[in-house]
Amino acid sequence: MGYMWLAYGVMGLAVVGLLYQLFALGAVWRFFAAPPAPHAPAQAITILKPLHGAEPRLAENLAGFTVQDYAAPVQMLLGTNAPDDGAAPVARAMVRAHANVAYYPGPRAPESKRAANGKVGSLIAMMPLAAHDVLVLSDSDMVVEPDYLARINDALSQPGVGAVSCLYVGRGDAGLWSRIGAVMIAAQTLPNMVVGITTGMARPCMGSTIALRRETLDAMGGFAALADVLADDHAIGAGVRAQGLRVDIPPMVLVHAGAEASLGALWRQHLRWAVTVRDLAGAGHYGSIVTHGLVLAMLSAILMPGIGGALLLAMLLARLALAAKVHQHAPIKTPLWLIPLADLISFCVFCASLLATAIDWRGASLTMTSKGRIAAHTKRDR
Repeated sequence: MGYMWLAYGVMGLAVVGLLYQLFALGAVWRFFAAPPAPHAPAQAITILKPLHGAEPRLAENLAGFTVQDYAAPVQMLLGTNAPDDGAAPVARAMVRAHANVAYYPGPRAPESKRAANGKVGSLIAMMPLAAHDVLVLSDSDMVVEPDYLARINDALSQPGVGAVSCLYVGRGDAGLWSRIGAVMIAAQTLPNMVVGITTGMARPCMGSTIALRRETLDAMGGFAALADVLADDHAIGAGVRAQGLRVDIPPMVLVHAGAEASLGALWRQHLRWAVTVRDLAGAGHYGSIVTHGLVLAMLSAILMPGIGGALLLAMLLARLALAAKVHQHAPIKTPLWLIPLADLISFCVFCASLLATAIDWRGASLTMTSKGRIAAHTKRDR
């Protein structure tokens, strides 16, 4: 009797998971059907790029931000936490090649050294060099199209908008594991984000892009207020909304380069993201088990081969349809045949995130404290 209850319970979750996939398919379609923001006059922009390590294709990825079809002045400000950081040679080469690129090599000032969040510490140190009042924060591994800044400026210029952020897909620059990570992002993370936006259950603000005005940042206490916050991007979004403004997510997709060269690196990256979501979503994170429909359907097929097998087939078709819809709007395509393996790893990461108390980020082991805050445990290559 206990076996049957387990089988029916798993199958019930799988059915809900299938319905979720169909809802996500419709949500993605509606999200990208929305018209872009009206054109607005270009404003001078400073792009803030905290760097860490010699990432694959880093110079190429950064160069995309220097060839923008944009009518106003643009400054790109690069920063590392130490002059001997692996990204330093690329940063220095960018300064030599482009008059509008500046570089803060570190070491960080005393006030920024105390930041447990290394990226925020770098941003604190870089800010005195920022020349313009419109700031665009963007992670070092992001890849953009030439119309990126124009579309960001248009969105930020809308009434009531205090910040702009962007969805993204993965590219996978470091072999098989990074390509699996790219599939995890395109086939699961992005659709889940769109569902959250559509339903209002999530209000994302992502490190792929956070564009905001200097006065908006200052009103929330600047970067110093985020020194020991793990989800600094989410905290910025919350700070924007606390001022009565909204975070706009335009219907455009960027590319996350992806440098996970091993299963361990992939695991650490996605576990950090999952633990971040857990601390932000609370009990809702446990309910997100239904977003792992393919694994639930696999379990159903094992426990009840007949109807479970049919459910598994339906789920596979739904997952492929959802990924194909994302592909229609993404600048880069991911190998769909990797979806089953990517979904299995995602499910394992989800299970691990329910109990994790420490994460690895940029070579540092960080201990979760309370309300999304972190403390450095050990430091390596920082």
